[in-house]
Amino acid sequence: MTAVRILGLDPGLRITGFGVIERHGTRFAYVASGCIRSGEGTLPERLATLFRGVDELIATYRPTEAAVEKVFVNLNPQSTLLLGQARGAVLCAALLGGTAVHEYTALQVKQAVVGYGKADKVQVQEMVTRLLGLDATPGPDAADALACAICHAHQSTHPYAAQAVRRRGGRLLVPPPSRR
Repeated sequence: MTAVRILGLDPGLRITGFGVIERHGTRFAYVASGCIRSGEGTLPERLATLFRGVDELIATYRPTEAAVEKVFVNLNPQSTLLLGQARGAVLCAALLGGTAVHEYTALQVKQAVVGYGKADKVQVQEMVTRLLGLDATPGPDAADALACAICHAHQSTHPYAAQAVRRRGGRLLVPPPSRR
């Protein structure tokens, strides 16, 4: 059975978390995690930093798939727009790096990792630590990215994942069996 390497990304304009895992059947192995910090500068410079950071991760770790957290709408429309632009830079870098990109909402990620869609960051960090057998708890941004990768690994190993036609509330909706 060949291993599948998954890059999880939690986009943010200041800090983008990343996590790399390998899926061996139904087991997961930790590879790396951390953060890309865009620093100070103009918006285009910061977006370029995120793009180059993801590009470097892909060159270093050679993932075959990427899982990216979807944007949620903030109360502040300006923050939502900035986050969307950061997410766009991350998505473009992943696609141009040759990885298949899959997107998940925060609710789907938390449901897959913690079992509760409204779990807090500490619960996500604890479950990521347990699921990957880590010696230390990753920071919140790296843990969110690892959780996104774990979510994708769970979804892609689900026995009905290939047949599922849509998702509702983080659950797969499976079409009825064909009657031949």
